[in-house]
Formats: sequence, C-alpha cells, structure tokens
Amino acid sequence: MKISSSEVEYVAHLARLEISEQEKEKFTFQLNDILLYIGKLNELNTQGVEPMSHAIAVTNAFREDRVADSIGTEKSLANAPDARGEFFRVPKVID
Repeated sequence: MKISSSEVEYVAHLARLEISEQEKEKFTFQLNDILLYIGKLNELNTQGVEPMSHAIAVTNAFREDRVADSIGTEKSLANAPDARGEFFRVPKVID
C-alpha cells in the first residue's frame, strides 16, 4: 500500500492546492505511514465484530419535549441593562 509522489501531486491538483517539491515529499512520506498503519489494522481478525459509529454506545440525549408556559416579558427584561417598554434596547450598529 504505497502512494507515489505523482499520486500526491494528482490529489493536490484535484484539491486545487499548489505544493512545493519539499511538501510533496513530506506528504508522500506521511500518507505512506498512514496507509501502512491501516494495513496493520487490516491484519486483525474482525470476524464477528459488529461495525460501530462511536467508541461508546450513544443513545438519544434529548430531553422530553413538553409544552411549558413562557417566563413572560417582565421576567425576561428584569436583568436587561437597558429596556424600553417590552423590548431590549441595544446600541446602534449600522451608521
């Protein structure tokens, strides 16, 4: 599972990346290391092992959707630094 520098150059071209000769050598070396490691992982016996998307079992972490009363305008504006009527007053951001 080796990747050549011409393949690295081709992938860089597809990604619209300009890479130097030094970078091409570096990426070729790094990608070869990655592919060699993947080759080692492929040697493992995974017969009967179920595929998984996470390292731990994840269940739906959402809370129950319940209808509740609003806190109201008065409580919403209680800690507002500058309120005017039923609205938050903020500094002007457009000239």
